[in-house]
Amino acid sequence: MTTPTTPAPRTSTAPAQEAAVDAPQQATREAPTSPGADAPATEGGAPLQPPAHPGGGDGGSPDDAAPDDVAARQAARSHRQRPTSEAFRELMASGWAAAGAQEPPTERAAAAPFAAARRAEVSRMFPGERLVVPAGPLKTRSNDTDYRFRAHSAFAHLTGLGGEREPDAVLVLDPRTSEDGAQQEGGHEAVLLFRPRTPRTSEEFFADARYGEFWVGARPSLADAEAELGLTCRDVRDLDDLLADGGAPLRVVADADPALTARVSALRTAAGTDPAAAEVADDELVVALSELRLVKDEHEVEQMRLAVAASASGFEDVVRSLPRALDHVRGERVVESAFAARAREDGNGVGYETIAAAGEHACTLHWTRNDGPVRSGQLVLLDAGVEVDSLYTADVTRTLPVDGRFTEPQRRVYQAVLDAADASFAVARPGSRFRDLHEAAMRVIAARLDAWGLLAVGAEEALSAEGGQHRRWMVHGTSHHLGLDVHDCAQARREMYLDAVLEPGMVFTIEPGLYFKSDDELVPEELRGIGVRIEDDVLVTADGCENLSAALPREPGAVEEWMASLRG
Repeated sequence: MTTPTTPAPRTSTAPAQEAAVDAPQQATREAPTSPGADAPATEGGAPLQPPAHPGGGDGGSPDDAAPDDVAARQAARSHRQRPTSEAFRELMASGWAAAGAQEPPTERAAAAPFAAARRAEVSRMFPGERLVVPAGPLKTRSNDTDYRFRAHSAFAHLTGLGGEREPDAVLVLDPRTSEDGAQQEGGHEAVLLFRPRTPRTSEEFFADARYGEFWVGARPSLADAEAELGLTCRDVRDLDDLLADGGAPLRVVADADPALTARVSALRTAAGTDPAAAEVADDELVVALSELRLVKDEHEVEQMRLAVAASASGFEDVVRSLPRALDHVRGERVVESAFAARAREDGNGVGYETIAAAGEHACTLHWTRNDGPVRSGQLVLLDAGVEVDSLYTADVTRTLPVDGRFTEPQRRVYQAVLDAADASFAVARPGSRFRDLHEAAMRVIAARLDAWGLLAVGAEEALSAEGGQHRRWMVHGTSHHLGLDVHDCAQARREMYLDAVLEPGMVFTIEPGLYFKSDDELVPEELRGIGVRIEDDVLVTADGCENLSAALPREPGAVEEWMASLRG
């Protein structure tokens, strides 16, 4: 996926979660949803009190409610058919096997020791301070339906939790204290606070369509989560007490959960903390957590390999779908859905919105509407990546001839982009700087445009700080880091990103392109409407680099042979 010449902020939009038919009025619309509020009773707690049913039940008239009682009027408009009798509640609370009785013992997650090492490094950087890393809340898509949950990347990195786990959870690195209560200079206890499984005597079990086990499945118990992750687990209702305990300085990942950030702010205000200083402290934490991901550990590299392999399968599915795309009025959607099916079958979903751009649409860098036709004679630019269950994502682009063979002008542009990519690969090794990748690609792009007579100045002048004329046809950067975010480590300092020396374990993209819009009068007519990008995922090794996405052909002749083999 293309990135500006400076690291871009994370962007993600998840698919919507379907609402259940005839769901009961969601308890979370009547009660606080932020961690630590008066949440439903949890494992071992008292049963919830039955909710009030103003307006006489589901069929009540608005006239049954007091005119100034907004909640009552809303309840009176409910169209849901839900049982409300005491007999029903008693029946729902009885006759169940013991929680977890039919489940196998919880095993330690493969990511757990790696997450522990990451937390230890963060602890070393912030001795004596209480660090708050939220997973984030569920986000409403429309009315009473939520997007699929995807935890904040910093939370996933430090806990090892992936998939759709655990909304509203918070990781707290709590500074250890000596027996006399004094803060020790080093060391933290990692505490995960989340909503554990509720007993089935709790009304949340069957009546809460957002969190109830009957609706969305069981959550782990505190003991199960501790066994899986290897850290202390507590009920999220304990969060306020933990944050206020001992007066340790607080830092929070502020963008993860606005409601929690507001609560941290209130605690700081009460402690007399300067707001400007607090903002700086939070930013320092975010930067540190972002830079911690610049060099991937063994587990992260393994997850990247899985994500790339699944993505390669998705590209094969797309090639097989092209005949059907030609017959569909929105052929780009056929391409998009072929990849999306693979992403959900083999992973957690797509790591970002797929770009399935045919013809002229390939010249729109982030074309995600994908509502156009796919026509014979065109190229289709597919920029897509599978996010695996651990939340690590691939980011691969191939530009494919719809008919299976490039035309001469298409091949000419494609070869120029491939040559630029190969120039970047040549400098992708320890000791080079990250910015060298882009500069190597730009030298090829400028030289090729100059040879084609498209530059009003020479290539060297275009490459100067005062020039840049060649960038009309490639305005984005050549590389960005990749991992839990498609634009990973985006909050890292400039000296740790663009100016950084490459190290083994870094994973990034190489993705030059050329884009000649159909109305561009500065290029020959035969090139207008051609957009090409080639993007690979690259791992820096001890003596060079590895193209993780090399299973997908790059050479134009090899692309044609590969497509022919898939289409029979």
